[in-house]
Amino acid sequence: MIMKYSVIVPVFNRPDEVDELLESLCSQTLKDFEVVIVEDGSQKPCKDVCDKYADILDLHYYLKENSGPGQSRNYGVERAQGEYVIVLDSDVVLPSGYLAAVNSSLFTLHSSLDIVAWGGPDAAHPSFTPVQKAISYSMTSFFTTGGIRGGKAKLDKFYPRSFNMGIRRDVYQQLGGFSKMRFGEDIDFSYRIVEAGYKPRLFPDAWVWHKRRTDFRKFFRQVYNSGIARINLEKRHPGTMKLVHLLPMVFTLGVIGCLLLILAGAGLYVEGEWLDAKGLRPTDNMHQGVGFVFCVLGLFPLLFYSTVIFIDSSIRNRSLWVGLLSIPAAFTQLMGYGFGFIVAWWKRCVLKQDEFTAFEKNFYS
Repeated sequence: MIMKYSVIVPVFNRPDEVDELLESLCSQTLKDFEVVIVEDGSQKPCKDVCDKYADILDLHYYLKENSGPGQSRNYGVERAQGEYVIVLDSDVVLPSGYLAAVNSSLFTLHSSLDIVAWGGPDAAHPSFTPVQKAISYSMTSFFTTGGIRGGKAKLDKFYPRSFNMGIRRDVYQQLGGFSKMRFGEDIDFSYRIVEAGYKPRLFPDAWVWHKRRTDFRKFFRQVYNSGIARINLEKRHPGTMKLVHLLPMVFTLGVIGCLLLILAGAGLYVEGEWLDAKGLRPTDNMHQGVGFVFCVLGLFPLLFYSTVIFIDSSIRNRSLWVGLLSIPAAFTQLMGYGFGFIVAWWKRCVLKQDEFTAFEKNFYS
């Protein structure tokens, strides 16, 4: 009898995360699954962690040379036995009913449909740090780019992400799995699933807790790479870029414009003060008036947006501190993506560099 599910997890230097994920897999109410851990050339391997669960889970551990998450997932699927493959990132934790929700969605709720691929949403766990909760908010909020992530059932097409994605194993192998893209490889795979004529579904009840990055510097790097990936994805799949994908770039240019307006206003105001001190202009000189107007025009959009983020996040997270941290998280998320998008547009569309030459660090040999 063929096992129903194979859970594939690529790992790179994350033994603590793997421990939490495996612990959550032990508590699943549905037991018909195996776990395939693929150690992607880590300096801090998770072999000892996996050994702890060897007698509890149907667990298979593989160590290979570093080749990136996409190729590691392919490596794991080649060795999997399940009819369906579930791809998870190592930084997720599953509620006990996760696999049961997948199974119900596949065979009960949608029994009349031939579903070959699906994905689920993510959420912040109460135990996450305030920074992790703020970052999670920025990645899922209506007021940032939450809609881009495809977590809404109303979207005409759903594109699963690698932190929580499933596909029938024979279809995975038919499509060749993940490409060698370092960032955006999961969206590339989702696009190829759709282009092959399949329709991935959103399973709202099959959600995971997603720990995200632990600080804003790492978070900026993540979303910067996502901005780069968006241009590369459009090059690979023409016509997939939508208006919503341009919003972080527009936001970034808008913030820069506001800051320049504030600097210009402050300069005019200081110049007015200096002229007054020299007795060259009356006290109510035009420099100070125009400078004040410039500062207000530059500050108002930034303060208004920050206030909206603070109020919404504070309510959603029931924490003023998380609400406050959500302000820099939202700006980091939008501007990191925006800067990556602009850099990639310049290299790929203006300088006409190919994908590998422009972003060698985004690929593995």
